[in-house]
Amino acid sequence: MVPVPAHSRSLFADLTFAVSRNRYSPALRVGIELRRINGACENRFDNPTENINCVLGDLVINGSGLVSLRLDWYTYYFAGGSGLRVFEKIAEVRQYLGEKRAKGNRIGFVPTMGFLHKGHQALMHAAKEDPEVDLLAVSIFVNPLQFGPREDYRSYPRDLDRDKELCVTAGTDVLFVPAVEEMYPEGFSTSVEVTGVTEVLCGRSRPGHFRGVATVVTKLFNIIQPDCAYFGIKDAQQVVVIQQMVHDLNMPVRVKAHPTVREDDGLAVSSRNVYLNEDERRAATVLYRSLKLVEAEIKSGERDASRLKHILTENISAEPLARLDYAEVLQWPDLKPVDTLQPGEALAAVAVYFGRARLIDNVVVGVE
Repeated sequence: MVPVPAHSRSLFADLTFAVSRNRYSPALRVGIELRRINGACENRFDNPTENINCVLGDLVINGSGLVSLRLDWYTYYFAGGSGLRVFEKIAEVRQYLGEKRAKGNRIGFVPTMGFLHKGHQALMHAAKEDPEVDLLAVSIFVNPLQFGPREDYRSYPRDLDRDKELCVTAGTDVLFVPAVEEMYPEGFSTSVEVTGVTEVLCGRSRPGHFRGVATVVTKLFNIIQPDCAYFGIKDAQQVVVIQQMVHDLNMPVRVKAHPTVREDDGLAVSSRNVYLNEDERRAATVLYRSLKLVEAEIKSGERDASRLKHILTENISAEPLARLDYAEVLQWPDLKPVDTLQPGEALAAVAVYFGRARLIDNVVVGVE
């Protein structure tokens, strides 16, 4: 813990500290973001050593770490490296990244809907470690276009302050957090739709979902203009849709997919896991167990897709708290339904409700 001077404690109420090691910043270069909670003002100091004393007295900062201070009126972030810059406006983030790009910086991008978890952090770390990337940008935007009318857009979990702390810890350089009105101003009437690979799995059970995904990702790619973009293979169909879109529209972005991050019991990490009560959380482990059974069958030589689908469906349906949306075994990566799996790779994928949480998961299996 960082010691707090007595006079600082007397000036500020509800002050808390979180300190964690930032391994991406071996040099002592301190960045501070000063953000008014109500959005009234936003300032930035790149080399604020002198400002630290005037704002917080003789507060001690560990040069190899991160200090986050939450106050009644302001939030301060102290981080090694270049620090986190937060943008809410398209024009401002474009200008900043354009200047960085003009100096030769290559941009890695992780688009998210926030309520960040270990899966998002793994994508950020992959980008930071990628030799093709010099600067990491992350977006947080809960995209209304990809939610159906009876889905959880309004109740989708949100915690921007916590997400900012996680971004700083991961070494994020730029965080883009636009409002809905910024992304979809009055009169917005354009959409992007990928066909073929969207006609199965979530595309079939959530009509319009991938139109919303393709539209927002196209906009984000145009705004951020990344060299590389990172997505988790847990959303396997989304990865295929975005790869198809990038190819078809000649977007100069390399889409990089990374393995699913799981809890110790196999459950894939997801922002929607927070919806689960204790019994539902325990029941949800049936997803990965069932997928692993199908994987074992394929590795043992089973090639009948309908039989493999039956195994998947039967095992998940045996869990009383599970309500099956779909269970499929398809050829990967073209997502084509087949009677007999062909050499290459297969995707076993499921979507299942536990209470109000709709969880998806999958495994990709080699087929000899």
